[in-house]
Formats: sequence, C-alpha cells, structure tokens
Amino acid sequence: MLQVIVESVNIDPPQSPPLDLCTLVWHLGAKPLDNDSFVQVILRDVGATKQERFVGMATVLLRPLVDQPSKTLLVKDLPLLTHSMEPTTCTVTLQAVLVSPRHFKTEDEDPLGTAAQEVEMQKLMIPGYTVPRALSSKAQDFQVRVRVFEARQLLGNNLRPLVKVTIGGKEHRTRIKLGNNPFFNETFFQNFHEIPAKFFTHVILIQVINSSVPRHKSEIGRFQTDIGFVYNSPGHTILREWLGLCQPDDMNSGVRGYLKVTICTLGVGDQAVVDLVQPYGADGTSLKLLKLAAVPIHLAYLNIFIYCAEDLHFRKHQPGNPVLEVELSGKKLKTKMQTQTENPIWNQILTFQIQLPCLSSYIQLRILNCAKMNCREEIGTASLALNQISSTGAEMEGAYSGFLPCFGPSFLTFHGGKKAPFRIQEEGTTLPDAVMHGLSYQGRAFLELITHVGPYQDFKIKNLSQDVVITQKQQNRQKYGLCVIFLSCAMMPDFKDLIQFEVSMGHYGNKTDLSYKPLVSTTQFSPVIYDGSIYHYVPWYNNKPVVALTSYWEDVSFRLNCLNLLHITRDRLKANLDILKSMRNPKDPALLLQWKVLRKELAEDCDPVSGLVGASVCRSYPEGEGHKDTLPAQLRVCMWFGDVEDSLNLNLLHHGNLVVYAETYENEAKHKNEWGLQGLRRLPNFSDVIGRTALPKEDFKVPHGWHWQGNWMVEPQRRLLLDIDINKVQVLEEVYENQTRDVTGAWVAAAIPNSDVDGNAVPSREVMKCPRGWYVQKNWTVQLNHAVDNEGWEYGLGILPSGLPEAWNSVEKTYHSVRRRRWVRMRFRSPQKLTQEQETLSFLQLHSSSVAREEEGWEYGTFGSRFHLNPEPTSQFRRRCWHRRLAPNKVKDKDKNVAPIFLLEGSLELTADEAGQAKEVKGVENRSSLWGTSNMFSNTWRPTLKNTRPSDMPFVYCTFNKPHYYQLFCYIYQARNLMPNQIQTFQSPFIRAIFLNHSQCTQSLSSSTAPTWSVREKKPPILSVPWKNNIYLLPKDIQPILKKMAIEVLAWGLRNLKNVHSPYLLVECGEQTRRTQPIQDYKTNPNFSQSPLFFTLFMPTEEAYSLPLMMKVVDTQDFGREAVVGQANIDFLQPYFCDPWADHHKPPRLPALTRKKHQEVSRGLAVPPSWAASEETSLVKVTVPACEVCSYTDSRAHWFYWGFPTADLLECSPSGDQHYHEIALNSPSFNKDSGPPAISHCPRSAEGSLDSKAESLWEEGQGERGGSPGLHPPLLGEGAPGCLASPCSSSLLFQLLSYLYEKIRPKAHKEEDDYDYEVDWWSKFFWATGDAHRSLKYQDRDYHTLKVYDCELEAVPSFKGLQDFCQTFTLYKEQPVLDSPVVGEFKGIFRIYPFPEDPKATKPPRQFLASSEREGFPQECLVRVYVVRAFSLQPQDYNGLCDPYVILKLGQKQLGNRDKYQPNTLDPVFGMMFEMSCNIPLEKDLEIQLYDFDLLSPDDKIGSTTIDLENRLLSGFGARCGLSKSYCLLGPFRWRDQMLPSHLLERHAKLRGLSLPLFSTEDDSVLYAGEKIQLQRFEPKPPTAQNLGPKKERLALYILHTEGLVPEHLETRTLYSDSQPGIDQGKVQLWVDIFPKKLGPPGLPVDISLRQPKRYELRCIIWEVANVDLQDVTYFGDNSSDIYVKGWLFGLEKDMQKTDVHYYSISGRGYFNWRFVFTLDYLAAEQMCVQSQKDYIWSLDPTSVKFPPRLIIQIWDNDIFSRDDFLGVLEMDLFDMPFPARRAKGCSIKMLEPETKWLPVHHHKYFSLFKKKTVTGWWPCQVLDDGKWRLSGKVKMTLEMLTVNEAFLRPAGRGQSEPNQYPTLQPPIRLHNTFKRFQMPVKNLCLHIYRQYRCKILAFLVVCALLLLLFYFVYSAPTYLAMSVVKPGIRIFTQS
Repeated sequence: MLQVIVESVNIDPPQSPPLDLCTLVWHLGAKPLDNDSFVQVILRDVGATKQERFVGMATVLLRPLVDQPSKTLLVKDLPLLTHSMEPTTCTVTLQAVLVSPRHFKTEDEDPLGTAAQEVEMQKLMIPGYTVPRALSSKAQDFQVRVRVFEARQLLGNNLRPLVKVTIGGKEHRTRIKLGNNPFFNETFFQNFHEIPAKFFTHVILIQVINSSVPRHKSEIGRFQTDIGFVYNSPGHTILREWLGLCQPDDMNSGVRGYLKVTICTLGVGDQAVVDLVQPYGADGTSLKLLKLAAVPIHLAYLNIFIYCAEDLHFRKHQPGNPVLEVELSGKKLKTKMQTQTENPIWNQILTFQIQLPCLSSYIQLRILNCAKMNCREEIGTASLALNQISSTGAEMEGAYSGFLPCFGPSFLTFHGGKKAPFRIQEEGTTLPDAVMHGLSYQGRAFLELITHVGPYQDFKIKNLSQDVVITQKQQNRQKYGLCVIFLSCAMMPDFKDLIQFEVSMGHYGNKTDLSYKPLVSTTQFSPVIYDGSIYHYVPWYNNKPVVALTSYWEDVSFRLNCLNLLHITRDRLKANLDILKSMRNPKDPALLLQWKVLRKELAEDCDPVSGLVGASVCRSYPEGEGHKDTLPAQLRVCMWFGDVEDSLNLNLLHHGNLVVYAETYENEAKHKNEWGLQGLRRLPNFSDVIGRTALPKEDFKVPHGWHWQGNWMVEPQRRLLLDIDINKVQVLEEVYENQTRDVTGAWVAAAIPNSDVDGNAVPSREVMKCPRGWYVQKNWTVQLNHAVDNEGWEYGLGILPSGLPEAWNSVEKTYHSVRRRRWVRMRFRSPQKLTQEQETLSFLQLHSSSVAREEEGWEYGTFGSRFHLNPEPTSQFRRRCWHRRLAPNKVKDKDKNVAPIFLLEGSLELTADEAGQAKEVKGVENRSSLWGTSNMFSNTWRPTLKNTRPSDMPFVYCTFNKPHYYQLFCYIYQARNLMPNQIQTFQSPFIRAIFLNHSQCTQSLSSSTAPTWSVREKKPPILSVPWKNNIYLLPKDIQPILKKMAIEVLAWGLRNLKNVHSPYLLVECGEQTRRTQPIQDYKTNPNFSQSPLFFTLFMPTEEAYSLPLMMKVVDTQDFGREAVVGQANIDFLQPYFCDPWADHHKPPRLPALTRKKHQEVSRGLAVPPSWAASEETSLVKVTVPACEVCSYTDSRAHWFYWGFPTADLLECSPSGDQHYHEIALNSPSFNKDSGPPAISHCPRSAEGSLDSKAESLWEEGQGERGGSPGLHPPLLGEGAPGCLASPCSSSLLFQLLSYLYEKIRPKAHKEEDDYDYEVDWWSKFFWATGDAHRSLKYQDRDYHTLKVYDCELEAVPSFKGLQDFCQTFTLYKEQPVLDSPVVGEFKGIFRIYPFPEDPKATKPPRQFLASSEREGFPQECLVRVYVVRAFSLQPQDYNGLCDPYVILKLGQKQLGNRDKYQPNTLDPVFGMMFEMSCNIPLEKDLEIQLYDFDLLSPDDKIGSTTIDLENRLLSGFGARCGLSKSYCLLGPFRWRDQMLPSHLLERHAKLRGLSLPLFSTEDDSVLYAGEKIQLQRFEPKPPTAQNLGPKKERLALYILHTEGLVPEHLETRTLYSDSQPGIDQGKVQLWVDIFPKKLGPPGLPVDISLRQPKRYELRCIIWEVANVDLQDVTYFGDNSSDIYVKGWLFGLEKDMQKTDVHYYSISGRGYFNWRFVFTLDYLAAEQMCVQSQKDYIWSLDPTSVKFPPRLIIQIWDNDIFSRDDFLGVLEMDLFDMPFPARRAKGCSIKMLEPETKWLPVHHHKYFSLFKKKTVTGWWPCQVLDDGKWRLSGKVKMTLEMLTVNEAFLRPAGRGQSEPNQYPTLQPPIRLHNTFKRFQMPVKNLCLHIYRQYRCKILAFLVVCALLLLLFYFVYSAPTYLAMSVVKPGIRIFTQS
C-alpha cells in the first residue's frame, strides 16, 4: 500500500481558506512498484469561475522507495509546472511511504482466515464443486436482505425513531427505540421471482421516522437506491456502510443523521458475504462516523425541460389526453394534461433535487393517457441511463474531471407493447430499449436535461416562457432516405403462409398507420423452402428485394458525423493494434507492413464516413412467444441512411442492378370447361398476389420522376411455384380411399373418394404422377401397421356436416357408415448431374419476360393443391403475373441530387376521381376474396395477412446476373462441454452446420458427451480430399497427435443407491471398457473388494482433445437381468494426469484408521517420551474405587486424570467397592513384580464428570508454575513418570502441601485494566473473529487460537474439497425424469499417465496398490457435532423473525429437540453439542436441518446442509478432528483427539511415504523428512501458557501445523431449501469431530454452552444540576425553570425513573438528593446487556435482546397545562464513559467528544464503571440547537455498580424511600419553596405595584393618617369640652 501525505501547498496568490492536510492511499495489491513508478500531483481551483481551473502539476519519482522500501520519501517545496513545463510560483510538500499489510489493520479488514472472495476464485479447482448459475432471460428467484444495525447523531430532541425499509414497494418496519443514537439490529428479507431486467429496476428506500410527531413531519431522513446498484457492487453487497440521511424536500439542510446498514442481493447460486463482525462495536465506529461527517454532500438540481411530443400511438387510434411522467429515485413528477391530441405541447420544467453521485441508474419516463382523471393507461416508456449522460471522472485517468448529467435538446423515442427477450449483456453495456420498454414504436418526446449546482429551488414544476423560442430553432426538419437490400433470410421455421418483410422508421413505412403516405416499405410475398436439415429459407437467390423509405427528422448530423467518425476510428485502430500485439517476433517482416496499414487507415479515418452499413440481424420473438431458445430468422441486409440530397450516387452493391416494376395478377376460372370470368363470382379480374385487392392495369399511374419502360409483360413468379420439398431426398405421399354405405348396406365410393387425413379432396392415385426429377421404387400400397383390419380399412360413424367420425375403429360394426384406408408410396429424388441448387436456379430461369400471348404464363391450381405451370384435368382456377417495368427520368434541377428510388413515395396513386371509383370496387373486395371463397390454397399457402392500404406500390429488386459460387469446408473433430437442457443425458449427438440457405448434419454418435467425428462435412469437394465409406476424412495435419496412456481407476464404492441388489461399475474411455466385480451385499458393505482397474489406450496429447471418461453403474438382478442404474461423465481429465517418475509425486494413500492388538495408540497426557518410543507392552492391573458406570468413556477419565495411557483397556473386573482394571503400558521400566498400585479414590463422580476440586487443585498448581516442563499430574512423581510414585497417602499429602503453599503465597498484583473473568471456548471464538470488545485481555491467547472459515470446509482451496484420497461423482439417470435426476454417488479416483509403447521398456509404477485397509470398513465411529450459531436466517413468521431449532439426521438416527428453540431471532446462538454413533460408509451423510417452531401449524423448514463424513474420515488432511493450536493437559483448551501429536506425526509421515520421525530428549529435537528440527525454533522463549504438555508432544504438534492439515476450526455452511433451490437461506457455524472406535476412546467433549449474564445493580444518585437552560418567562420578564431529572438504561425504557421537581429555579441550579436504582443483566465478556421480554401481550415467547449498557439522563422543565420542555440529555456507555469533572466549572461539552486517533491531543480519559465500581462528579448535558449540539446544563451524580450479592448486603431504596442508606439521602434545602406556586403571583403583583407607585402610596398613607387624626379630634372635642365645664364629682351611696 502506497501512502502519500500532502503536508502543505503554497499558492500564489494565497487561497482562503487554506488547504487542509490530506492523506491519499493506493492499494497496490499484488503489483509492486517498479523503477519507473511515479506519482503525479495536479492542482486545480474548483471554486473558480471557470470550472476546475488548472493551477499546476508535478511528478514525483518513486525510485527511492523501490530501493529502500522501509524509508520515507520526503519532497519539500516541489515547484508546480504548467502544461508547457514552465515552473510556477506554487509549491507542494509531501511525504510518500510504503506500508505493508502487517503494519496496519483497517476496520474493514477481514478477520477470518479465508475470505469469501478468495474462495470464489479457487472454487473451480475443487472437484465436484458446482458453478453458480448465470442470469437468464427467464424469471428466476432473487432475494434482497437489508440489515439495520444502528443510527447515530439523528437530529432532533426527545426522539422515538424507527426505520422503515421499502423493498420493491413492500414495507418493513423496525421496533421503536428512544434517543438520538438508537440500536436496532434487525434484518428484513424480500423474495422476488422476476426476470433480471425488471428486478434490477426495483427501488430500496430506507427512511428514519420519528414516531412521536405527526406523520407529515415525522421523517428525519432517507436513503434510496435501486437493486441494480447493489447487485453490481462487489459481492452483490453493501457491507456495514454508514448511510447519510437527508431530507427529500430540503437537501440543503445537510446530513440529518447516519444509519449503518448491510444490503445484500442474491440470485440463484450466489453466496452471501459472511459478516461475522458483531453488530455493536465501540472501536472504530465514531472514527468512521466523523470521517463521513467531514465529507460534504454535493447537491444538484436536475431540470428536465419538457417541450412537446409527436406521433403518439393510442390504442383506439383516436386522440387522447397525454401526460408525461418522470420518475427518479422513487420521486415522480407529471406535466399538465393535454386534451384530445396526438401531438401535445407541454412547455414545462420538472425539477428534481439529487445527491451526487446519484445512486439511481435510470431516469424513467412514461407517457400516460388520462381518461376521467385516471392516468393508468400507459402509451409508451423510455429511460435515460445516467452513466451514459454523465461521468464522475473516475472512468479515465489524467486530467479528466467528468461532467454533470445532461441531454438534448433532442427527441427521445418511446416504446411499448411486447418486450424482447432478455439476454445477458456485456459488462459496462446497458439494456436495449426493446428489452426494457417494448418492441413497438409509440411516439417520441422533445426534451432537454440540464443539471446545475446552485441555490435552493423551491419549485418542482414550472412553465416555460422564453426558453421555448430558443429551443424551437433546433426543430427544423430534413428529408432523409433509408434504403435496405435483403441479401438472405435463413434459419427460419416452417411458416405455413406466404411471408413478407416490412421496414419502418417510427410511423414512416408502417402499413397500419393510414395517416402517413404510402412508401415502398415491404418486400414481395414469398414462401419458405426447406433447406435439407431442419430450417427453412426464403428463395430470393439472385433477385434481392429492396425497400426505400423517406422520412423527415431533425438535422443532427453535426453530432452523428463526429460520433460515427470516432467509432469507426476506434474500431479499426483497435483491430490493427490487436494484430500488432499478436506478432511476438520483432523481426517478422509482416510487422512493418502491418504498421503501414495502421497508419494508412488511421489517416483515412479522418475523412467523413459513409452511411453504408452491412449487418447480420438475428430476429427474436417477443417475450413469451415463439419456441423456446429459438430464433425466427437470420437476416443479412445492407442499409444506407442519409440525407436524400446526398443520395444521387447511391450504389448499395457494385454487381447488382436495381429493377422497379408494377405487378398485378390476372385471374380466371373454369366454367363449363372453358376459361373465363364467369366462374370468378363477382371477384376482380386483376388483383394482387393475395387475391384480396383489385389492381386493374388502368389504375396504375406513373410516379413522379419515373416513366414506363415497355408494355405489360407476363412473368411467371416461379419463386412462388417452387416445391418446398425441393431439398428433400425422399418424400412420403399418402391418399385416403373413402367409402360409405348405401341403402342396401353395401360399401360404395364416397362423395369425396380420395382425400387427405383431414378429409380434404385430393387427386386419385391413378392421376397423381411422379414429379420431374423424382422416381418411385414401389407403387401405392395399403398401410397395415396401425389399428386397421386385414385389408387396411378403419371404420366409423359419420357426423355431419363434415361427415367424419369422432374416432376410427379397426372392427366393423353394423352401425358404421363410413370407412377409409390409407395408400402410401415413397418417392425418391433421381440422381442428376445438376445439384439441387443448380436445379432450382434452372427452374427459375426457364421463362423470360415477354409480351403476353393467349395461352402463356398461366399458373394452374385445384382444390387443395399448389399452383403449377402445367394444367391438369382437375384444375379449376388459373392466374398469371403481369409486370411493367419503371425507369427513372432524366435528372431535373429540383431533384438533381436525389436518387430516383426515393422518388417512389406515394407512387402509383390514384387521382381524386379515380379514387372514388376504386372505392366501390374495394367495397366488393372486402365482401369476398378470390382465393378465400374458393379455398384455392391449402393450409400451407393460405395467407392470413390483411392489407389495410392500397397495394399499388411498386416492387424493387436488385438483380445479379452473374452469381459467384463458393464452397465452404467445415472441419469437425470433437465437441466438448456439452450442456444439456435440463439434466445430464447421454443421447446421440450430432452437429448441424448452417451457412446461408445450406445446412448439413454429421453422423450421430451413440452415448457420448464429447463426440469425436474425424470427418468433414459439406458438398462434394472441388479439391481432392481423402474419403472412406462416403465420409470425407480430416487431413492428417489437422488431426491431433495420439499417445499411449495408462488409466488407473480406484473404485472405492457406491453410495446412496436405492433398490439395488448387486451393482458393479463399468468404465468406458474411447474403445476400452473395464468392469469391477459386483458388490455381493450392498446393504452391509457398499465398497468394492477388488484391486484397481487398469487399461491403456491412445489419447490425444493436446488437452483440448482429451477423451472423456464414462462410468455406468449396472445392477445385477434376479434371473440374470442387468439394468443401468446411473451413469456419469468426466469431461475434463487434466486434474488426473500425473507423472509417476516425478520426485514430488506421491500416489494417494488411505490413512490408517485401525490398530493392532496391544499397539500403543493412546492419549496419555502425562506420558513421557520414553513411553512413545517403546515397542514393548506391559500389562498392569490397577485397583481403583468402584464406579457406577465403567464404560470406555468413564474408564478413560480415570487414566486421563491419573496419567496412564488408556487406549488398551483390556479388562475391568468390579468387586465390591473396588474395580480391577487391566491396562496395557508400553513401558519396559514398569515393575510388574511390585504389584498393582492402589488408588484411594476415584476421580469420577457418579454422573461421570471429573472431580472439580481435584482438577482445580491441579490447574492452580500448574498455573502458578507457568506450565514449566517436567510437571505431571499430581499423583505422578518426577523421577518415575508413568507409574505411581508413592502410596496414596503421600500423594494426598503432596496435594495438601501444594494447596496450602499456593494459598499463603503472595500473588502478583493485577493491572487495573485487566478483567477478572474466566476464559472459555467462547473466548477462543471471539479471539478468532476479531471481536476485541467481546474477548478477554488474556496474555496467552496466542497459544489458543481458532480458525474460522467463512465457507464450508470442503470449499477451502488448500484442502482440495477433502477428496484427496477418493472423489465423489454424482450418478444420473440414463434418461431424463421429472423429479431429481440424481440416483446415487460413486466414490473413487483416477490417475492418467504416459505408458511406453515398447513392451520391453520399463513400465511406470502403479498408482493404486491393493490395500488391506478395505477390510477395516465399514467403520464404527463416534461423531460429535458442535452447532455454535446461525445467522442471516430466512424469516418464517409474520413478525419478520423465526423460532429456529436444530435437527440432526444421520442415517436412520435423528437428534434434536423442538422444545429447545431460540425464540424470535434471525441470528440464534445455540451452543449445543450432539453426540451419536454411526457406521461409515453406511451412514455417511450428516444432514443439519433448521426448523422454525410453530405452536399450531406444522414447523417450517428454514434450510439444511449436508456433510459427507466419509470424505472427512478418508482425507489425508486430518479433517476428522482439527488440530488444536496447543497441547494442553487440562483446562478449557485440553487436547481432545484420540492420539498424541507424536503418533499423529508418525501416521502422517507414513501417509506421505516418509520414514518415521525420531525424537531426541537430549536437545528436544526430532529428525523428520531428513531434517533435524528443534523445539527452540518454535519456542525461542519458555512458554507462559498453563497446562502445556511434554516437549515432545508440543514439538510434534508444531510440525503437524506446518504440514497443511486441518486446524481446530469453525466452518460456516450455507443453508438451502427445496422451496427456493439455489437461494441462500442463511448460514450456520459448526464443526464436526469424528472418532473411529478402533482408535480408542476420544477426549472429553468441548463445553460450548452459552455464557450466562451476571446481574448487576446500578445506583445513580442525582445530587444537583447547574447551568440549566431557563425556559419559562415570568410575568415580569424573568427566566426560570421547574427542573426535574429523568433517567433510564438503554433498552430498559420501561424502567424509566425521575426525580421530584425543583420549582422556580432562576439561577439554573436544582437540588434533588435523589437515587435511581436500575437492575441489569450484564455479559461482561461481550460488554453487552441481555434482556428477555415479550414484544406484545399475545407473544408466545420472550425475545432475547442484546444491547450496550448505556445510561441516559435527561433534564426537563415541568409544565402543568402544556407539554414538558426538554432541556438536555446525557448519554454514556457504562463500559466506556468519560471521567467526571470535580467541579462544575471544569465540566464542558468536550468531555463527550469521542477519542480521535489521528489527532495527537487526547481530549478526555475514559473508564469502565464495571471496574471502577463507583464514581462521583459533574457531567455535561447537551441539546440540539440549529443543527448543532451545545451545552445546556450540568449534572452532578454518583454512579455505583454493585453485584447482586453486594446489593443484597447493602440495600437501598429508590428516591428517598426506605431503606434510605448507603448513603442516607436527606431532603434538599430549598429556601422559600412552601406554597411557592401560589405565593408567587401575589408577591409579584405587590412588588410590581410598589415599584411603580411607591411615592404616591406613601403620600396617600400620610394623608389618610392626618385625616384620621382630624376625624378623631372632631369626634372627641365636644365631650372633653362638656366635661371641663360641668366638672362632675364622684358620689358614694351606701345602703343600710
């Protein structure tokens, strides 16, 4: 990869804004840089007035990078040059560096081992792999998949978005989500069954809708494209792309958000791209999103100027109400309706707003006929391909910048009617109009298309004003002429009627359109003649018909002349350059000559081109008509088109003469044995050849510019009299003799005594004479070979009016009224000196034109016969043809430059008076017809055409007086790769050669798909050619060279044959045949028992001519019967050729799958190297505690744990609580005399699982020791591995001491970023798929890797389809059948090599030896199938999902439980293991089926895939059990194979024919394949992984991985369904382990059970908020808000919580002290939350959904009478959240900006709450304002993450409810908040009055006080005055 960084560009004068730093990348692929490589820098000013003004350019040579690839090339201040290579003042500074793929890792890099693209390139090399079917013209199955992942940065507040996907007019909707960054992860499918041309035009519309607003305002943005754009993308897929969403009406508003989708389009045989990247990933998402956001969207306005239309063709031939509709990217605009016109004038502009580059391929235009406001009647359609009227500039290199879409002003032709059949086009070409729109011309429209990038336009439809005047100047018409000469017409079917050809341009020349003047647009009627093989031809011979049209069109020569000149120059220059390139020898003398020819023709091409064109046209039936895969005709024509003013010197053919004449037929009938007009019955005397139109001689007028040349002459049209059997060698004639009963019951002659099979009268046998040139060997005979009596009669009951019975019987009954018998005779062509063609030409030239005499030139005919020249007694009608020749006048000034042929327009027309007279005659013609009423023609000749206009046009011929004769030699040797129509059949092949009107066939060969003829076909040659048995042989210099070859066939067996008893194999190649011995008992052993087949034959040395190999399976049945069951052909033998003497050649061998008794084949995880090298066997008895079950699996667990080899368990004798096991040990040092060791406890529990505590002790001890060498299981001593080192008590003491030591030993401190999770198999899976966020940070992950293939294991190229030992060949039936043609399989392999012809020469070694391993089959095996997951499944339910479960079928066994289904998902994760026993090859086909669970209806089958277990078992690549990356004794990655790596290496060496490896324990090395390999090569440093095995096994495993064997893997298999064959129904990921039971017990199964999430409790305490936007305005203008906080977890919207309301915050602060408590199930290893909930109340099962742990906090303003106001939002991922600020001042919106990798400044630090557990601080809230996010508030929170146990020990309630603890939340102190809502209005009113009137109020109060004092004084003064005057005293009275 070449990376160029442009650092700076200095421009004079400086630009504003300056250029930014940019990086450019070129992916070099497999083409490295060479010494001449360079980079050219071109600088343009895009914003200049002149578009893209050139500034300067510079060239940088990359030679330094070639010499030193690791260096960086720095070019500083490089001056830019002009076009004239003069320096400018502008400079550029850049850096160039070569980056290798190992130095970088892109986001889109395929994390898998084998990419699907690589597999597709190499699949053809895999034997038996089928090639995907190509597109055809028929309707076929297609599938469109749209997967919606997530949306980012959707514009809007408080969104509730959903995605609406419309595929081909059908809508699909996602579920409603919350927030601006919703996560969907939903998939939609849509199936189609259409032809490809129509399928590609469907539109895919993706809309993001806000469901919380009204519908007309709900659309946030959309993206739209057509299916053809997706299908043409790499892999037919748009993979994980971010789509920019825009408003459809206001695209200037910019991007409204981004949507991540995958769109896939699949046809039959297409493989879906495997997408293993998880739908949600934190890495790279924001980076890619920001990159996309920085790219501006180019908006443009496409203006379509609609002027007018003409020649519109309506159905009822009456004017209509036309409307023009234009569609682009799903948007439609229509013009105004014009009433009752065929030539509407619209003068309107239709404006579309598009995004560049536009993702739509076509602009669709339709002309509709609106009747009563219903515009559904389509008149015609047309389309404009955007790739033809625009260019992005990427098509060409250099300074080419492209151009915007533009068209016209010009006319656009509209078509309609039936469409032409679809055929695959070349790459880069567009579909013809006849395929997309139709065959018939429907009119044309005058329009113009202009695209500009400018200001926003709010109008869509606008009327034209002044623009019309400017464009109307382009509509001046010129008169053009078209002249066509028909050279030949061949390869035609057998037409029963006379045919003629019509040429038309638009409506000019169309006979059905009466609004145009008549033209010479049709040829003369002609019959079709049999060509001797299968086709027919038109007998034009030396008289070629010519048609001439004149029409009026716009003058566009200024365009076409230049275009034609460029096209011709390009084609001729390309042809000459190809010839020059083919000359490899530079000294070839023809090189200079060809160079001169190139220069000469290039100079000639600069002159104006001529309008003469020769072409060969293959006509085609309309879509849905005609025969299947046949063409109706092949025409050869010569055409001239141009201005009639330039046609004076028109000369189409140099050797022909144009002849123009008028034609009419004189008709007579026989009446009373005299010829006359009386028998015509009011029919015209002169008519055309059809007999329907009267054409008297007097009605013909001389056309303008022509004159009569001579008088009327009789010229018999012998072309119409030709016998259609003229090219046949023999003809069978038949006559039926008819009789009927008379009144007496006797049989007498019928009314029609002689007839054909349909009852039509024919001449009697005595009258019928043998034609000239034919002879009869045997006269008429009665045919007796069908259902007739002994005299040939068949009887029936006649039914009126035809008199023929419904059925004929061979037995006479009394009620039968008619009978007939068939007389036949065979006539043969007489041998003559003249050929058939010469005889035909002589017949056509017998008569010459002359003045008519009384009895000359008549053609006679009778009922049911043809016309002929000689009269017969039964002839009732006759006719003769009159011709009068026309000659052109002398050239006048007016027509001095016009060819006379173009003056025939409207010729021979009648005058007005004559036309009125002719009208009466034509009325008679319409009522009766000359030949129609009399049934003169038979079915072969009776015409069905009906002329709708006068047939008084002349006929034009081009006559050749001296034809040239040529002879064609076709050398036919062999046919290869014959493709049958339906299934593979083996019929008699032959080749038919057609040239013009000649066709011949080769001999038919029997039973061969690669027939070899070695003959030459054609007429008797002029030259002397060798021949034999009347067959001409190929010359020796053409025949291929033959060489003696030997063929060996290893016939392994037959599979999947039904109803066979004792089949055998028959092999045929050339003339050699070999057969195997029959299989005696096919049901118990379907393998062959004999040695390989061997035979020699001579074969062509050239690969192209090699003979095919045919195999037939013949079944021997009872009573000696034999029947061919199935057969197969191998056409391509090149993969089977070999050189037996080559050093590197190794014949295929069968891997050893059995062992001898007491042979050491063990797992022996702790076995030292000395055991493996030993050949002696010791029998040891070991006593262990009793087990409940002691099968081989359980006993293997004992020895697995205790360290003994377990392969040779000879005996198990239970006795009470003890089990005595006798095992075989290959250890000479084992002391038998010491007695059997005793083991105190059994390492297995009752259930059969390993004791977890003992295993954990061992793992902990091994883990802390780092897996150091020499460690063995705990009960084995260091000094004597292999036997028990000490008594059981010492072993237990050792365990106890080790355990205590590890507990009290100080452990190393873990880093803060390391996760404390356990590794499992899923960790290995996620490491392999590259899901870093779902895999653990494990330091030893490189020791435990997994290979994930995105295809089937058989499709991996390096494994050769797992058919290296024997291949699978499909057997087919011999004859076609309706159902599946596959009847079985043959397993075998072939080898072909040269064999010496000299018997004394040394013969090459045989490739297949008689193997004794055949006796080991059938093989009992244990099969484990691990089904991990499936994805992209086809939906089966109405909700767009399915409920899949797995069913496994192997033979008659079936595993799986429909109750264990995964509800409501298209991507189920099963994590299931199935284990079963089988007998291979009797049960070899493992079928994995996925079904959809349904409660009531039967379960639907989603798809299935089949695995051939036998191929995996027999393959030398070790496919039965993949090699693990490391050899571990214990732990989750323990070794699971049956044999040790060292034993596997020995068997692999034996398979390759190498010596056994020799291990050395001294230097840890091995001698393998002649090379000494040390362990240090693979382990430079001591390994750090835990539980590793001995060094010997590790070294053996390292070597095995270098041998290309199958590693531990996970394969991805495609599911297929019978309902949609060939369409991908989804993928399933699995692997299969096969363990032959003869190799011993297997290892423990791998635990792939699903991970279970861990429940956490998130406590979020909202302390306070600050700087919140104040939305409310008081009565006096103050801002305030009633603040409350709302929060929830993403995906858990139902658990939404909110605080109380802080009323009347005028400072933006609010205090809450409120606690949110959320419960979530978190999958730590994947960093995803898991939730299962029902979508609807009526849902049967909950849907399990994974979503990221994202906390959403929103701030709201509380309102009573209106909706609450949204103030701000905060969204944080809990595993990747920003650190909070300590104070509110340090909190800013920059904390939420994502980390950018290209900027050196690190904005903010992120952390995971699951690790930090608790955090407190300030976070910013943001709100969308004018399309930008801004800070709208700050919130102080405490976030605490607790496990379930921790939450149980420290309970806390929500809000401030009990238990209010940890910490205790007190109500916030909010001053003066009591009844604040009611006090504030009164207080504000008083405050307002006081501020305005405080002085007046004070004055008023003072005056009131004074007045009160005055009143009190006035009121009290009289009393005081009275008291002062009277002065009353006090008296005291006492009462006695």
